[in-house]
Amino acid sequence: MFQATSYSGSKNEKYDLVIKQLKALIEDEPDQIANLSNASSLLNQFLDDVNWVGFYLWKEDQLVLGPFQGLPACVRIPSGKGVCGTAVADNEVQRIEDVHAFPGHIACDAASQSEIVVPILKDGEIFGVLDIDSPSKGRFDEVDEEKLIEFVQTLQKYI
Repeated sequence: MFQATSYSGSKNEKYDLVIKQLKALIEDEPDQIANLSNASSLLNQFLDDVNWVGFYLWKEDQLVLGPFQGLPACVRIPSGKGVCGTAVADNEVQRIEDVHAFPGHIACDAASQSEIVVPILKDGEIFGVLDIDSPSKGRFDEVDEEKLIEFVQTLQKYI
């Protein structure tokens, strides 16, 4: 059984704890959807000042909505479109301080002001992306980026 945790310590220490919790939640579960669901819930519980946390999965040459926490979202995103599609096309993290200044931003939740998207690979191929939105501009910093990459690297071992 999982209990909500009050995280204390530095930002790095808090992320280290949530990554440890992720591993404990998913290491014995082979089902991808169950693991992605728990991962999105865990991050949503952990992160402050976010309004959407979830996954888009690469299927049929496009991103398709996967497990998430937040308001209903866009279902399909082509490669190269919006922040998520750009992360896939470029195969690199997109950390956007102001989504309204991002060319081609796809607005799924009007409250979103900033966004971070981390590509997920499986066997060297794109599997999907972790997508997190915030209602505050500039919400995500270098530590968030570094630790969310580490979170995704941990998750990749179990999907």
